[in-house]
Amino acid sequence: MRIALIYPPPWKIAAASESPDPVHGPPPGYRAGDLDPDFWQVPYGLLSLGAQALRAGHQVKVVNLSAFEWSRVERVIEGLDAELFGISCWTANRRGVALVAKLIKEKRQAAHVLVGGPHATPLAKEMLEHHEHIDTISLGESEEQLMELISRLESGASVRGIAGTVYRDELGVVTRGPERAAIHELDSLASPHDYFSTHIVMTSRGCPWACTFCGAETTWGRGFRGQSVAYVLDALEAALERIPVRMIQIKDDTFTTNKKRVIELCRGIRERKLDFLWSCDTRVDVLSDELLYEMRLAGCQRMSLGVESGSAKILKAIDKKITVDKILESSALAKKYGIQLRFYMMLGNRGETEESFMETLAFLKAAKPHQYIFSCLSIYPGTRDFYEAEKQGRVNREMFFTENFQELKTPFDASEDDAKLMNEWFEKNCGMRDFYREGVDECLAIVERLGDYHAAHMDLGGAYYREAQMDLAEQHVKKALELGYPLPGLAYNYLACIAANRRNLDALQENLKRALREDPQHFVVAQNAEAVRTWFSQGGPVQNLPLNLAARHEFQVFERTKQPALPGDLPDDFEIWAAPLAASGGQPSVGGDNDSAQPRTRLKVVSSP
Repeated sequence: MRIALIYPPPWKIAAASESPDPVHGPPPGYRAGDLDPDFWQVPYGLLSLGAQALRAGHQVKVVNLSAFEWSRVERVIEGLDAELFGISCWTANRRGVALVAKLIKEKRQAAHVLVGGPHATPLAKEMLEHHEHIDTISLGESEEQLMELISRLESGASVRGIAGTVYRDELGVVTRGPERAAIHELDSLASPHDYFSTHIVMTSRGCPWACTFCGAETTWGRGFRGQSVAYVLDALEAALERIPVRMIQIKDDTFTTNKKRVIELCRGIRERKLDFLWSCDTRVDVLSDELLYEMRLAGCQRMSLGVESGSAKILKAIDKKITVDKILESSALAKKYGIQLRFYMMLGNRGETEESFMETLAFLKAAKPHQYIFSCLSIYPGTRDFYEAEKQGRVNREMFFTENFQELKTPFDASEDDAKLMNEWFEKNCGMRDFYREGVDECLAIVERLGDYHAAHMDLGGAYYREAQMDLAEQHVKKALELGYPLPGLAYNYLACIAANRRNLDALQENLKRALREDPQHFVVAQNAEAVRTWFSQGGPVQNLPLNLAARHEFQVFERTKQPALPGDLPDDFEIWAAPLAASGGQPSVGGDNDSAQPRTRLKVVSSP
């Protein structure tokens, strides 16, 4: 069967020469950057669905249209002669989902339109009532539903009544099929990394906690399910064979829920010599000294923690089940081994006041994360916040079909004055904020704890560079290379910067060329290469012009906008259906390159409705 899996744009994106569509265009006041950077990344679940269908011998195209102008979306849908279209629906692209479903039925009337995702699951009934062009909604994780639907379509059987779906019965009444149990044996699923190139890896599903703002339980069900250590190691190995920069983002909801499993995984990474750097997302109450030591030696460079607030009152109100003291304790443990900490913080949670917000700002000064970023509370369907606000009459689900806001970003119950205070602060402090960086003494202590670990020497070299001790910086960067640092391009970039500092132009060029050969797609290397080219073309050495180079190696994945991971250009022959490739072959999806995904620049705190 020919199957197209689509990640739609948020709305009708106008071409640069066009005016925005007054009805189906962006919401009033929208500016480039309002959408979270993660929005442009294809949902991992869509890749998993594609992997199951490919393993079963079907022809599959996964297409990321998230940044496509509407005229290009029309051309793509018209060119895709698929029998089944699967569409990923999130709150931010819910309007685009409806528009793409309508377009599919206009171009491919006989095709079946299946919609799933974290927005569709809690609002399945309403979506079918509002959007006649959608045939079926799949609830939660959808691999099994997809495969059963394909089987029925192929055999000509009725597609009604599939467990875990919502559909219209013979009379057109929206009906919910039987419940479908969660997939217990995740190892039974085909790995997306056998078929697709992506820096994103997921090793588990679900979270045992139930924070009021989070919809993980609606998507995954209650509790935690993890892939086996062997399965994850195989997936990591396959992922590393496909990506150009040896950096992986592990995007489990709470990666270290099972600490014993993660320790075994980290030791397995070292035993297999899978040298790469990685990040993960987790909580402060599922960390330990032994775990963090093993994670660091296995390549963990950055850990993102859902801290949300520095106020004990707010942490209790959102049912976070952590304390401020625990955050401080776990942060100190992670920094003990040189793991970079990123705090995800929130504004406008239930009970938020000026006092609690000031507590949070003071807390950040004490905790000293390497980075932090604030976002306003978004009330997503399927969360406890949504159901409670709906019960109070402050939110209703019809809003998501009649109004054109991007996401429902609103303080839960803050006063107008407090909301105004947070809004004004946020306008000045939005986006990722760099906050803390170890000095030489701290980095020396980390090397002492970890021994001859390449990334620790790289951190020490960077610390010496920042303190203008170039000889010692060079010594430790070279030591990192000697020990097998997995991003050698960044090390040679440091050596190029050191050479520039010494005015050794031959060494500058030699090391920068080496950096480009080793890691041509890392953003720092690419940035410096362009700066040096410009400097030489302007006669920099003769005219003694300043040369500003970046010497950094923080964990930051740099991806070209290649399909389907990001919304890059499609090849001219994207509509041609080739036979599916074997798991060990190349990528069977459409591909191409584009300029870049849009970065986050601003989010808004808005008044309660």
